[in-house]
Amino acid sequence: MDALDDLDRRITGCRACPRLVDWREEVARTKRAAFADQTYWGRPVPGFGPPDARLLIVGLAPAAHGGNRTGRMFTGDRSGDVLYQALYDVGLASQPTSVAADDGQELYGVRVTAPVHCAPPANRPTPGERETCRAWLVRELGLLRPTVRALVVLGAFGWQATLPALREAGWAVPRPRPPFAHGTRVALDGLDVFGCFHVSQRNTFTGRLTPAMLRDVLTTAAGAAGLTR
Repeated sequence: MDALDDLDRRITGCRACPRLVDWREEVARTKRAAFADQTYWGRPVPGFGPPDARLLIVGLAPAAHGGNRTGRMFTGDRSGDVLYQALYDVGLASQPTSVAADDGQELYGVRVTAPVHCAPPANRPTPGERETCRAWLVRELGLLRPTVRALVVLGAFGWQATLPALREAGWAVPRPRPPFAHGTRVALDGLDVFGCFHVSQRNTFTGRLTPAMLRDVLTTAAGAAGLTR
């Protein structure tokens, strides 16, 4: 077992945040009617992608009936539908959809993770929960450091969590911290960090984030990471 696999295994056993533990397990018991015949994952959701990824995508947290059900980041929900379609469109994923952990989806040089690994009530982790979970992201960044060359951070919450984690993992992050904005680009030591609106239904249904906007950010980040297909 390599170090990243071991980290993922340890993440799935975490019970550090009582509110999140109660919520993820309650959702797994009660389920959504459409998934009543399925066994929910109901645990923290680890990152997904190769251990030598050159591009890391950082979201917010698993969805209650998405990652909390399937056990894989951005899998089985509307946000994941948008993200994986875009990754496929720009040549970074083997399939345009991601519906289950055993569906054969493969990412090419890309890993997907989140600063909070448990599904939160109303999709809103507290700042304290974000801080408690930061150690996992710091460790993941440290393990990826030999290969990762670009980050795409989805949304302001992820941005606020990722920049401190990058500093703790050894990158020199400017002070004051660069503000979040869609399309922003921050150059660190051998690492380009990109801001992108989150692939939430609120953003994609209203057109605040269009598929073309998402593809543009991913394409630019993939170029910065040296990923060409």
